[in-house]
Amino acid sequence: MQDLGGASGLTSLRNAARGVHVDVRVKNIGFLSFGHWSSSPGSQATSASDALLQSIDLAVAAEELGADGAYFRVHHFARQLGSPFPLLAAVGARTNRIEIGTAVIDMRYENPLYMAEDAGAADLISGGRLQLGISRGSPEQVIDGWRYFGYEPQDGETDADMARRHAEEFLEVLRGKGFAQPNPRPMFQNPPGLLRVEPHSPGLRDRIWWGAASQRTAAWAAQMGMNMQSSTLITNESAKPFHVQQAEQIQVFRDEWQKAGHEREPRVSVSRSIFALVDDRDRAYFGLRNQDTDEVGLIDAQTQAIFGRTYAAEPGELIRQLKEDEAIAAADTLLLTVPNQLGVDYNAHVLDSILTHVAPALGWR
Repeated sequence: MQDLGGASGLTSLRNAARGVHVDVRVKNIGFLSFGHWSSSPGSQATSASDALLQSIDLAVAAEELGADGAYFRVHHFARQLGSPFPLLAAVGARTNRIEIGTAVIDMRYENPLYMAEDAGAADLISGGRLQLGISRGSPEQVIDGWRYFGYEPQDGETDADMARRHAEEFLEVLRGKGFAQPNPRPMFQNPPGLLRVEPHSPGLRDRIWWGAASQRTAAWAAQMGMNMQSSTLITNESAKPFHVQQAEQIQVFRDEWQKAGHEREPRVSVSRSIFALVDDRDRAYFGLRNQDTDEVGLIDAQTQAIFGRTYAAEPGELIRQLKEDEAIAAADTLLLTVPNQLGVDYNAHVLDSILTHVAPALGWR
């Protein structure tokens, strides 16, 4: 569960509209991969090497198709993508235009200073295209996995509090202000004054996103001056459908952003599983599934969550369904979750089908 700048001038103007029911926005459309690998029948990613190298190849293919972003989910202690910055740097070196990001990095596991160095390096390699999603993280493969990484909540803190503390420290370091006392007899000559971690990438602070799963964390993200990411899983805060609750969280974020008086326009992304059924492969993989309703359940002893539906239909019907999704309408960025184990070629086809058959009809292009 989530706790989840560089738009064009046209997008910024369109994003000026307020309200849960908003006009259609031009979308940045990217993919979100969990980077699974397994030896199960049909998997084309059977090793960590496969998952990493295919992630890079899919990002290159997505850019060639005209998609806007390549995003990756980070999970520890799992056969998934657990170390994002080498991957982000590699994608940055192989591409020229698309945004490169995460959705999300679990801040319970992160050293804010080391992370700032890694993020700065990856951003500079990509030419300032990093869009870094961070958050409290999701239910884990192991019990309190962050403890194995050497982190403990302070007295009176929860693990979620610790994640937000790490996030605040990370954001402060990204400002690029010196804070460390220099050695009077250094190995190399220092610049004057206090020292900061290097490399520093100007502008990266404005391209940090928080994965918000509730109205409370959406408001906190706005207060902190972060963009907002929202996934297919959020806290169930009412009896309303998933997309309506998510749109309400987005509105809380935008209202709180305005109250905070931030000078720039914030960005908001939502994730969706969307498949246009245009050939026999699509129908075989997704045509027979019955996942067209939201699901509600407990993800831990204290938290009831709602999981958004999957969209899978012929393009005409898919367009009709997506027109009714209020959260997609309210966001400027749409991340399409991809079944990465089906291989680069098929996932490129999934993206192309949305970009060609669906996005133009909805005014997203």
